[in-house]
Amino acid sequence: MIILGLTGSIGMGKTTAAQNFRRLGIRVHDADAAVHRVMAKGGAAVAAVAEAFPITLEAGAIDRRRLGAMVFDNDLELKRLEKILHPLVAASRDAFLGAAARAQQSVVVLDVPLLFETGGEARCDAVCVVSAPAFIQRRRVLMRPGMTEEKLDAILARQMPDTEKCRRADFVIPTGLGRVENFRTVATILETVRHWQGRHWPPFPRRPRTRGKH
Repeated sequence: MIILGLTGSIGMGKTTAAQNFRRLGIRVHDADAAVHRVMAKGGAAVAAVAEAFPITLEAGAIDRRRLGAMVFDNDLELKRLEKILHPLVAASRDAFLGAAARAQQSVVVLDVPLLFETGGEARCDAVCVVSAPAFIQRRRVLMRPGMTEEKLDAILARQMPDTEKCRRADFVIPTGLGRVENFRTVATILETVRHWQGRHWPPFPRRPRTRGKH
């Protein structure tokens, strides 16, 4: 099974690319969605996050906006949060990969915003980076409610530069040329990788078959 990483900086169009993979029948694990699930009411992270950040608990769920404000510019608090969330997201990812393998999927996608920043590319057979010109990126992001130039600059300062991500990528998906080109690029990537041999799933090496036994 081929594992493709999908990543890109804020506002680069990763959501559209992920939708195109799904349209072509590929299963996608969304790391952000996994985080939202574990912090929703009844989620696996609620108790631990509420203990670490008590004022974020609201009606049995974590208020992600309030939590974000607490950790946004505080590395110590961010690391506390990541220590809680990362194992849960990893468990979600591995459950997804196991289910996809049992369903005999030939290709799957791991949608991870900070894939390179967290070393996640080591778990992928190839990495796809979404990219657009900086002026398009800024225009997209500044349209979001509550976003400001200063906040965007602070977010970008914490992310690997787009040029470096593109340099490290196996495939670059241009998202500033329209949806048709985006879809065409995704289809071409899938055509390229479908016959590759996956190197990362199953996660443990298979035992070699004993000679003379069948």
